[in-house]
Amino acid sequence: MDNQHKILVVDDEEALRTVLSGELVNEGYEVGTAGDGDEAITIIKQRPFDIVLLDIKMPKVDGFEVLKFIKKDYPSIKVIMLTAFADLKNAIESKKLGAEDFISKPYDLVDLLTTIERVLGD
Repeated sequence: MDNQHKILVVDDEEALRTVLSGELVNEGYEVGTAGDGDEAITIIKQRPFDIVLLDIKMPKVDGFEVLKFIKKDYPSIKVIMLTAFADLKNAIESKKLGAEDFISKPYDLVDLLTTIERVLGD
């Protein structure tokens, strides 16, 4: 089944990565995970993704840096920022840098899936 959408979940919280990737697999998505921005960039260079769910606050390379990299080098990849720091400043910064959307943690699964479907449909 090659028409499966591919999603990369990037978050430094292992529990969140595990739970979220499991939920997405159950919804029929093909899912990869990365524990930090460095790892995310390496993975994106190796294989294509339709969408990246990207945490903002991470060690080494933060989500904003990964977002800039994706939009510069892989502009067809859609990005949804995930963050516990759901303040307006981060949302505005994410949008300025090209993110398609912004979701705060803890996320609501139905909201997240709706957002993913909407972003993929654009």
